[in-house]
Amino acid sequence: MKFSEVDENSWPELQPYLDTCLIPLSGLTGEESPWEATEKVARTGQWIAPLEQAYRGRTVTMPAYHYDAGGAEDTERINRLIERWKAIGFRYVVVVSGQALPLAEALKADLIIQPNAEEEEPDFQRISKSVAALWRKPQGE
Repeated sequence: MKFSEVDENSWPELQPYLDTCLIPLSGLTGEESPWEATEKVARTGQWIAPLEQAYRGRTVTMPAYHYDAGGAEDTERINRLIERWKAIGFRYVVVVSGQALPLAEALKADLIIQPNAEEEEPDFQRISKSVAALWRKPQGE
């Protein structure tokens, strides 16, 4: 589901099932031309769309975080968002990007989905296995 599909009245009923928050991270630096920005945002959309479709009853896609220059300040801002989403009841937070994130290892997300060096298109089998492994992992690991 997209965040805009959840209203105040339905959230308490849906919350036990919607335990995973997806955050699209476009990775824009502000140095892109309009066509480059369009390409990066669309690429992130290509990587998140299969997850939204396959796991519609379990995930909520929050608004995209477009600008991330890769610095410590941006990483900390994203980590605060992750902490807040967990505080409101999401058990898992998954960051999804259409390009490799420079400071991915510094993010406190439960899972980061991004292209491997050799991937042009999303490998849904690889992504699906990663998500399934996350959901099977005992809480707290």
